[in-house]
Amino acid sequence: MTDKIDLSQIIANKADENLQSQEDVELEPKLRELKFKQELRKDWILFIVRDVVIFPAAILFIFAISGYSLFLHIHG
Repeated sequence: MTDKIDLSQIIANKADENLQSQEDVELEPKLRELKFKQELRKDWILFIVRDVVIFPAAILFIFAISGYSLFLHIHG
């Protein structure tokens, strides 16, 4: 009798696993799309920080140092 109960529990667990695996298969494309969107957002943030903020700041710093050096040569 206990064997029958154990078998029924095993069958019920297998059915639950099959339902979960079907849900996993259905959710897999959505998860992949969400990961792609997150990667794209991260790439855009890195682009904005690196190419829009840091690069112009470095150029301005170089121009400021060059201008100060030129000012010292002219008035020195």
